[in-house]
Amino acid sequence: MIGVIMRIVSFTLVSWLGPESPFLFVWIFNTLDAILLSWCAILKKDKAYTVLNLFWILVGIVGILRASGLLH
Repeated sequence: MIGVIMRIVSFTLVSWLGPESPFLFVWIFNTLDAILLSWCAILKKDKAYTVLNLFWILVGIVGILRASGLLH
C-alpha cells in the first residue's frame, strides 16, 4: 500500500506543478516506489506486475540520469 500511495503522490505532484515540478525528486521517489512494488510482486509471484515494475525501475534510472544532467 505504501508503494501505491508513493506512486499517487509522485504523479499528483507532476500534475499539479507541471514544468515547475522537482523532476529529479519525482524520478527518485517514483523509482523507489517501483522497487517496493516490484518486491511485493515478486513475493506474490505476480509475473506481469513484476515485469511492469522492473520496467519502471529502468525508466526511472534513465529519468534520474536525465534530470540530473548526466544523460542527454
